[in-house]
Amino acid sequence: MCHDDALAAKLRDTRLPGREVVPGAGTRYGPEYKWAEDLYKKWTDDFDWYSVQDKINELPHYIGEFEGVKIHFLHARSETANAIPLLLTDGWPGNFYEFSRVWGPLSRPADENEQAFHVVVPSLPGFCWSDWPPKAGWTLQDTARVFDSMMKKLGYDEYMVQCGGWGHFVGRELGLRYTQPCKLIHFNIVPSEMPDNPHTIGIALHENPMGILMWVGEKYNEAADPEKQKLPSWGQAILETASLYYLTGCIMPSMLCFAENPGNEGFVYFITSNSLKLSSKRMVERTGNVAYYKVEHDDGGHFAALECPGELVQDVRELADQEWKK
Repeated sequence: MCHDDALAAKLRDTRLPGREVVPGAGTRYGPEYKWAEDLYKKWTDDFDWYSVQDKINELPHYIGEFEGVKIHFLHARSETANAIPLLLTDGWPGNFYEFSRVWGPLSRPADENEQAFHVVVPSLPGFCWSDWPPKAGWTLQDTARVFDSMMKKLGYDEYMVQCGGWGHFVGRELGLRYTQPCKLIHFNIVPSEMPDNPHTIGIALHENPMGILMWVGEKYNEAADPEKQKLPSWGQAILETASLYYLTGCIMPSMLCFAENPGNEGFVYFITSNSLKLSSKRMVERTGNVAYYKVEHDDGGHFAALECPGELVQDVRELADQEWKK
């Protein structure tokens, strides 16, 4: 076992119930008990946090102050002359590291004829090493304002955005209120609701890594392609996210977006009970100027950058090739 000492101690002190709530419970009452037990054992016995930390440290991290808020972000300028500035923004329960599989292919394409990007990946306020939201009533409209300021201070007067989950709303705000600099937006999913208040669940989970794992892991499995969940890399991704949320102490402020959100001002949304149900092109066109619509992938779910990174890179590149110079 190779863990941060505080996390390792917490996991050693964790007691699981030892059985499912009723015989044959399966997934009727939440994730399967065996799934939770197996993931806990992997976390305590096989998960190497320091190996993950080394990979994270290889990325170009920065912290800058924009509109009075300190934002943690990754930034890689491509060496390609015609590279397009690209803002990648995640949702909940995600983090900057979920873009680790698309970061390189976007900024350093294997084929020199493919479009390259200057890639910027910020942590939302309240996530990882970004400041917590500085006031009550902080919405994703405020986050969009901060991110637009960040892109401009980085020297990007025009840029495109790729987003999903709660990052979807940040992207919509950028497209609605910052139409000159934000030229294109690529969406992969809209967020679902969460019934609990940030203080209620956030304080309960703050010093409870297994609680974070169950809360985050359930959301990962609810929103992901069932086939992807069978891969060892999927459990690894859940443990990486749970570890980051625990070690950076961000589980509570990361949930603020569910309590303080834009209310979809300026847009019309039709939300179904199935957060992964595909939206028709006609419905999507009611929410904005749709220049590119594609429903060709047989797999993938909420976490596109983790589940199907190659397809996501391809779609972003196709959109840029088709629309950027118009």
